[in-house]
Amino acid sequence: MAEFTIYCARRVITMNPGLPFAEAVAVKGDRILGVGDLAELQTWGDHTVDESFRHHVITPGFVEAHSHAMTGGMWNFTYLGYFDRRDPDGVLWAGCKTMAEVVARLRESESAMTDPSEPLIGWGLDPIYLKGERLVGHHLDAVSETRPIFIQHASGHLATVNTALLAQEEITESNPTPGIQLGGDGRPNGELQEPAAMSLAITAQRRFRADLSTEASKWNFAFEARNTGHTLITDLGGTPMTDSGVGAWKSVTSSPGFPARVMVAGSFFATPMDPDALAQMVVDLRDNPANDKLKFGIIKLLLDGSIQGFTARISWPYYHNPPEGNAENGIWVMPPETMVDALEAFHRAGLTVHCHCNGDQAAEVFISAVEEVLERHPRWDHRHTVQHCQLTTQSQYARMAALGMHANIFSNHIFYWGDEHAAFTVGPERAARMDACATAERLGVPFSFHSDAPITPLGHLHVMWCAVNRRTASDAVLGPDECISVETAMKAATIDAARQLKLDHELGSIQAGKYADFAILDANPLVVDPTELKHIGVWGTVVGGEKFQAGTSR
Repeated sequence: MAEFTIYCARRVITMNPGLPFAEAVAVKGDRILGVGDLAELQTWGDHTVDESFRHHVITPGFVEAHSHAMTGGMWNFTYLGYFDRRDPDGVLWAGCKTMAEVVARLRESESAMTDPSEPLIGWGLDPIYLKGERLVGHHLDAVSETRPIFIQHASGHLATVNTALLAQEEITESNPTPGIQLGGDGRPNGELQEPAAMSLAITAQRRFRADLSTEASKWNFAFEARNTGHTLITDLGGTPMTDSGVGAWKSVTSSPGFPARVMVAGSFFATPMDPDALAQMVVDLRDNPANDKLKFGIIKLLLDGSIQGFTARISWPYYHNPPEGNAENGIWVMPPETMVDALEAFHRAGLTVHCHCNGDQAAEVFISAVEEVLERHPRWDHRHTVQHCQLTTQSQYARMAALGMHANIFSNHIFYWGDEHAAFTVGPERAARMDACATAERLGVPFSFHSDAPITPLGHLHVMWCAVNRRTASDAVLGPDECISVETAMKAATIDAARQLKLDHELGSIQAGKYADFAILDANPLVVDPTELKHIGVWGTVVGGEKFQAGTSR
């Protein structure tokens, strides 16, 4: 029997500057034995030459450092997004372009339900796209006046519910919870902003979260990763650090057929507990891995909300054209005065903290907290990361560089919400500098970028296309001076994302000793027209030396 396998390709892109390109890669077990030309690799001994990828391009597997495992379970519910979207089975769901289409799809789903008490749940809605009156509870009453209806917005930070759900959960104007939006009559209009308010929809949330946390959901998450060339995906803060929460990940990742590695972040939003206790739990999980596909070692914190939902915390002059009834600024999901103490507990434990900061006001709080904690407890190579970085300023990036921080930039916003940001949320000037990859690169801040799936679809080829071209849905170029090269985008999608997760010693580039984790592409992203990046086909992946073809069943 051959001792190792040599995979030949049209091109191997290694992301190793010492040997950037090759014609073949040798794999023994789950590791890379060597990279080079065929003759060189054959000198290692007995082998098989595998020609499966002779006409494809092999790159390091894409590393998604900000996504959510609930991506795989969302398809149990009714999709109401504006853009067409493909599910893990490859089925394309048409987007809902008008309020009438949203209501019609909900009516279709409701008519198929047999239990009258079961809540109708939808997802992906974004009222910013629905012209005219903003969709609120009374519009959902046209679907049902008796069945509770819960619709999660595309951002994940807001929900709209109908009158029946408000009544069932006794959500009234007298409830002091922030985020309950009131209508002109002074009563709740059905829009619930941010987790505290959304959690009041108890019955619907219980059903929603139960479906999103199943093992089947985790498998679907991995199938989407395989279909888009990702070999490592991150569940950033959605997993409770409990026996059942962690146990489900141990179960699925222990299967040889599970087609991805997963980094699971600890979060006391998912696991309400003392920060020191949570830190110790994550350290123990990191230092005692269940298997090679399951990773721990990072913490997720959540400071503010969503820019397109008008709940992110941004600096003056605040929002450009917010909906009537919205506050001048957004919502603090986590009290900013608690940030230093929370960060300190995780920092002292040697963990890397990833903090959700859509607005620049939120980024300021986190950066300042990192600075204070480092003064108290100096630590090299911490890699604390600002997540989203939508409005992070040049001066903030300069401070991040000085402090050794990283950025994970939500470049998909340029396409999905760029037009709306310019017209409604922050205005043209600030929209042009959103998701500023070029500024991060120029000022020396290591960065990756992300999809935040299910907020936008998983897929680094599209995320790369956004960062390189900065084209909006209307095909306008938003902030051309923030465009980056394809080479820089490839680094952000592979080795720099792995470095952000402190996994660059194991993956992110193709070189001897690392995991044999590859994306198998139909074309070379360094050669195609940059405007065509998002159209490159994906054959599938190789994870630990095992081939996983896109679109194939479990």
